[in-house]
Amino acid sequence: MKKIQFALSMLPVVALTLALCFASQPTLAQNSSGSSPNATTQQQPMQPDNQNAVSTPSEKTFNGTITKSGDKLVLTAADSKTTYQLDDQQKAKDFLNKTVKVTGVLDASTGTIRVSAIDPS
Repeated sequence: MKKIQFALSMLPVVALTLALCFASQPTLAQNSSGSSPNATTQQQPMQPDNQNAVSTPSEKTFNGTITKSGDKLVLTAADSKTTYQLDDQQKAKDFLNKTVKVTGVLDASTGTIRVSAIDPS
């Protein structure tokens, strides 16, 4: 009878021990998976930077006048009379009919400058 009572009195301890064992496994899994994204996060910035350095064309400066072409503002280059589309119409709006220096990256396939800055000349 004492053996049965002892076994029954140990049941909560055994159940608690098992519960703690199972509860600690997800924590370990979270920690191990938590460390993997951190390791991946540390590696990921290096990869895009390397890709950007290779694939991103350098910024250039274009001099000309901001004019209206239809319903769009464009840059007409002073030296070549080439007209470039501007991706940032808001920045260009303040310089309508003014001579400016546009800094950005030219997408040669579309003739569009991805504008970084527009400054008066």
